[in-house]
Amino acid sequence: MKTSKKLFSKITKPLALLLLVSLGCERDISDEAVQATFSTNQFVFSDSFSAGLEYYPFADSKFEAFSVDTEVKYQGTASMRFDVPNEGDRNGAYAGAIFRDDNGGRDLSKYDALTFWAKASKAATINDIGFGQDFGQNKFQVSKRALRLTTNWVKYTIPIPDASKLKQEKGMFWYAEGPENGDGYSFWIDELKFEKLGTIAQPRPSILNGDNISVNTFIGVNINIADLNQTFNLGTGEDISISSAPGYFVFTSSNPSVASVSETGVVEVLSSGNTVITATLGGVEAKGSLTINSIGSFVFAPTPTRDPNNVVSIFSDHYTNTPVDFFNGYWQPYQTTQSADFSIQGDNFLNYTNFNFVGIQFANPTLNLTDKPNLHFNMYIPNSVPSNFDFLVTVVDFGPDRVNGGTDDTRQQLFVRKSPSIVSDSWITVEFSLAAMQNKSNVGLIIFENINFSLLRNFYLDNIYFYKN
Repeated sequence: MKTSKKLFSKITKPLALLLLVSLGCERDISDEAVQATFSTNQFVFSDSFSAGLEYYPFADSKFEAFSVDTEVKYQGTASMRFDVPNEGDRNGAYAGAIFRDDNGGRDLSKYDALTFWAKASKAATINDIGFGQDFGQNKFQVSKRALRLTTNWVKYTIPIPDASKLKQEKGMFWYAEGPENGDGYSFWIDELKFEKLGTIAQPRPSILNGDNISVNTFIGVNINIADLNQTFNLGTGEDISISSAPGYFVFTSSNPSVASVSETGVVEVLSSGNTVITATLGGVEAKGSLTINSIGSFVFAPTPTRDPNNVVSIFSDHYTNTPVDFFNGYWQPYQTTQSADFSIQGDNFLNYTNFNFVGIQFANPTLNLTDKPNLHFNMYIPNSVPSNFDFLVTVVDFGPDRVNGGTDDTRQQLFVRKSPSIVSDSWITVEFSLAAMQNKSNVGLIIFENINFSLLRNFYLDNIYFYKN
């Protein structure tokens, strides 16, 4: 039997504006003001959309990925069906959308979880699924990453980190999922609703993945507190961790005169000195902290002076940059390098920490550098240069197949040895020619690497570009 489906889409409705004009004597409205209340409707989808719910697909997603299925359901008469496209589908690269309450939002403060039943056409893992995304501030967004589905109906629970925050929440549900091994598939969700389970316990919030991190930084730097999570026990013995928006946390700086921290978790360094950033969630202290060691005023990298027509820029605020796939490929299992990139007064800098090696890839498209066969970058080493400093730069051409690691790759290397010109707390300019590189028409990768047991662990980069003389 053919599955019967109905496609839902957003229909824009005219908005009526009501202008209230008050005439007569003045009075203090606070005496009679009544706090606005919002719907406590727990249902998102149960056989149909709940009142006020609208469907908004993400940009570049497959619009038709969502439908209502009257044949496959857990109970009742219908379920939500999601068709993840195959790789290369011209109608959309992935499936993803938000389901938003457009009646002003809902009061979800009496619930402790979003629950639903789900199954898939094959065993699969949804990239992201949750609630709190509304195409606005997304102040209370929650994501359960890597949700594993089976071919049988299973009930899933996504806890609310702190329900007292959700007095007027519009983001009822969202998801994002791409093809698995190039192939699309279908999954179904039914009885999607908020519940008060009463079994969710043992909250264990964390910031920075629970690590205690210390950074040396400068006045004017803004640092985002990232990797915010909340972990609960579901009462079944199972722990579940969810990615939680900064809005759920209360951040504190031990020395606000050195660095302040906003309610969205943005640290602004104000003066020289030291401070520790910590957080709580629902009154529970979060594991992890950020120690700020502010050195003082920052010295900016030299301003490039080359003609933009003679430059192909990878990373610089002074040129138009070519598309970059990543500035840190996180090549596992051997890479230890992390990124702590920052900006000062609108100028952006790459910051590599715990460094052993790292790659910057720009393969979509690769670059033809036949007429720009030189590499330039500025490097800053804070504190001190290791006595055994030994730094290797490798530029890789992917060859005609434009694939990294193929049989037609070529590369050229520059060894940057310890010398009087390699100094700390000052910008170093590094330039070298690619003239000896056999092929330069499909360049797609720059690799920076510690060699010979060099102990370089932290440095900044700026103004990475290729040029012609």
